[in-house]
Amino acid sequence: MPIVTPPASVPASVPQSAPQPATIAASSVPPTANSTSAPAARPTTAVAVPLVPSPAAPANGAPSARSSRPSSTPHVLAVFNHKGGTGKTTTAVHVAAGLAARGRRVLLIDTDGQGNVATSLGISFERSLYHVIVMRLDVRGVIVSARPGLDLVPADETLAAAELYLAGQKQRDRVLASRFQEVRGAYDFVVVDCSPSLSLLNQNALVMADAVLCPVACDYLSLVGVRQVVRTVKQVNRLLSHRLQFWGVLPTFFDGRARICHDVVAALRQHFGEVCLDPVRITSRVKEAPAQGKTLFEYAPGSTAAEDYSRVVERLLLAPEKNRDATRTAMGAVA
Repeated sequence: MPIVTPPASVPASVPQSAPQPATIAASSVPPTANSTSAPAARPTTAVAVPLVPSPAAPANGAPSARSSRPSSTPHVLAVFNHKGGTGKTTTAVHVAAGLAARGRRVLLIDTDGQGNVATSLGISFERSLYHVIVMRLDVRGVIVSARPGLDLVPADETLAAAELYLAGQKQRDRVLASRFQEVRGAYDFVVVDCSPSLSLLNQNALVMADAVLCPVACDYLSLVGVRQVVRTVKQVNRLLSHRLQFWGVLPTFFDGRARICHDVVAALRQHFGEVCLDPVRITSRVKEAPAQGKTLFEYAPGSTAAEDYSRVVERLLLAPEKNRDATRTAMGAVA
């Protein structure tokens, strides 16, 4: 996807003053030989910048020795889809909160300048991801405690200026991984909420991640958009010498009364097999909870969506063989 690039004069070093915010711009499913099981009954114009290989990156931070993750369970999970309105932020917040509620130490990173993660959790903050990337502040001085076991690196509209900064760096797609190098090992899981684009910041998020979770709204246009997500995983792996796994496709806004919702889930399961997770059912509680600064687990723990997100969390904590087999199936879809 296209992003805005800076003029040639943009410095590679940290600017004395923050760069001005810049406007950042924002097909069917690929066939695979997988399960065809039926869906669950409940269930601004910009200049294009291609992915460009960078010099070899430093080694990723190792997981904490106290980590309770199975060996092939993702350590850094990017919640990503090029399309907006698919439930990325809601998914990222509830995966992170669900893991923390189960005793895991979780870091949630918001890379979307809308800053909806902090709003959803009822968190106020003074510093954001912008300060980590552009001002080079130690990430430990930006992290805020959102819930017991859940830390947050928030974002706001100033993050748009980080795109200009990143474009001037030699290893522009690995800046985020470098900034978080020293803190990653302190967490069992890192969950990254990505914006709906393939900006330089999202490229950074994908390079830092071990795996992608792709929320897909139960409508035709979202189904068509999955192909681009799969292609992006391939591009990141091939051009940036990465091993990003396509961990899961999560159907969202599932309305059991609508035929299209059943059709979308059936198509995803046909092409992705077990990588297609059980859908998150639609409920008004999903819209109400952020207004209270609460998760569904806090605001409406008995709701269908809370139950459905709990299943996603449990899947992350499954035995490694299950995750490994599912990932292999998904990567077959991008071959």
